[in-house]
Amino acid sequence: MPCVLITGVNRGLGLEFIKQYVAAGWTVIGTCRNPEGASEAQALAASSPNLSLHKLDVSDFDAVAALAETLKNVPIDVLILNAGMMAERTGLGTFNAEDFLQVLNVNVVAPAMFIQAFAEHVAASEQKVIVGMGSTLGSIAGNTSGGMYSYRSSKAALHAIMRTASVDLKDKGITAIAMHPGWVATDMGGEGADIQSSESISGMMSVIDGLSLSDSGRLLTYAGKELPW
Repeated sequence: MPCVLITGVNRGLGLEFIKQYVAAGWTVIGTCRNPEGASEAQALAASSPNLSLHKLDVSDFDAVAALAETLKNVPIDVLILNAGMMAERTGLGTFNAEDFLQVLNVNVVAPAMFIQAFAEHVAASEQKVIVGMGSTLGSIAGNTSGGMYSYRSSKAALHAIMRTASVDLKDKGITAIAMHPGWVATDMGGEGADIQSSESISGMMSVIDGLSLSDSGRLLTYAGKELPW
C-alpha cells in the first residue's frame, strides 16, 4: 500500500487531499497545528484505519525533525507540502515586516526544512515524489497585476526551492515539482474561485500519479499544464 504525507490537512486542499487518498486506499499521514479542532479530519481518521493525524506546526523546525525521527522507518511515496498562509495586509503601503516574515517562514522555510528532514523517507519508497504547493501568483513572468507582496514572493521562492531540490535529489531518484492547484473555492481562495477543491485535488492526484523523473523541476497546474517561472 503506497504512503502519502500531507501537511496542513485541517481544511481546504489538505482536507480534500486526505479524503481522496484515503478513498484511494493509500496509507495517509496528515499533519496540522490543532488536530483537536479539525473535526472533519478527526471524523475521517476515526473511520479510516489507513489515516493517522499528527499535531505539527510546520514552522516549529524541531518538531519537524522529531516527526521525521518518529517516522524514520516509514517509506513515503508522495510528500505533499501543502501547509501555507496568506497575510491579510499585502499591498504596497499596507504590509509590515512581522506579517511578511511569518508568511516567508511558513511558505518558504518550512517546506525546505521538510524536504531536508524527509528526503530519505521519500528515497526509500517506490514512487519517490515531493510536491510543493505553488501558485500562479508566484510566477514572475505571469505577474501583470501587482500586489500581494508577501504571498507572491513566498510562492516564487517555493518554486525555486522545488527546482533546486529537483537537482539535488535527482541522484536519489526523487521527482520534485511545484504545482498550482488552480483558483479553488477554499477559505484562502475566497469568493469567485474557478473550481471546487474536489476537482483540484483529483486533477493533482492524476498528475502526480503520472510523473516520472524527467518531470522533476517543473511547475505544473492541477490539469498538468506547464506554467512560466
